[in-house]
Amino acid sequence: MQTNDREVTVSVEDLTRVFGTFVAVDRVSFEVRKGEIFGFLGPNGAGKTTTIKILCGLLKPSSGKASVGGYDVATQPEEIKENIGYMSQRFSLYEDLTVQENLEFFGGVYGLDPAKQQERERWVLEMAGLSGMTRNRTRELPLGWKQRLALGCAVLHEPPILFLDEPTSGVDPVSRRGFWDLINTLAIQGVTVFVTTHYMDEAEYCNRLALMNRGKIIALGTPDELKSNWMKEAVLDLECDDFMRAAELLRDEEIFKETAIFGQLLHLVTSDPESAARRVREVLGNAGISVVRMEEIRPSLEDVFVTLTAEE
Repeated sequence: MQTNDREVTVSVEDLTRVFGTFVAVDRVSFEVRKGEIFGFLGPNGAGKTTTIKILCGLLKPSSGKASVGGYDVATQPEEIKENIGYMSQRFSLYEDLTVQENLEFFGGVYGLDPAKQQERERWVLEMAGLSGMTRNRTRELPLGWKQRLALGCAVLHEPPILFLDEPTSGVDPVSRRGFWDLINTLAIQGVTVFVTTHYMDEAEYCNRLALMNRGKIIALGTPDELKSNWMKEAVLDLECDDFMRAAELLRDEEIFKETAIFGQLLHLVTSDPESAARRVREVLGNAGISVVRMEEIRPSLEDVFVTLTAEE
């Protein structure tokens, strides 16, 4: 998806937020364009949620500048709130209300007139696949369906910009995929989607990604750009007997920058793949561990992220 010719809807320049002596967001800069799915990827405590709260008008920045939909986060937070949709990490709907009652409540909060309310409710129920569940108590819904309802309530008033803060945390893989189908539908319709996640497979669905660690953006680009341009080292994909013991042995070898377990395989990050491959066979051979297969592969997003955060 090409976004360079589209209008900028979120602009951030040297954004900083300090709590006492702790710098939660450290001089962050980026732009997001209309219809783009922009992902924030990082571990817990990286500063993702704090950044989103500033952009949603819920926190004031300590310094720097940011605008959302043309409104300044420091001076126009109320205007921002009227023009965005926001879905927080924790489930934010009323569990004692039915699906229908939650939609009616949020429609009232957004000030929709009765005709518009009915039109948008029908659209949300169809989009989220909840048409036959309007009388169900929200607490009775499976988590994946609750998240669909929360997304529907967040876009009930047709906001041009949508902020999703780890929206699929705790949701099963099938439900997560269905949720991302909804996100893609919204983006195709021109909605700007800003999403935080710590799932690597979800990060692949984003048009562009910012990798964040300790309050800073440490890499920025498309998933392909991050895998191609931000990783100077090679990655060896290793299949062997007793991979857990092999991982312990190889972590002690200086030639490997990172040793990570991927299922029942090992990913070994090194700047000298030929010497590293010889060292693998030597170390594992001395330990009586057989190498089934070993080859150099293209780095995954997880490889890139683990390596860059280790450098930080």
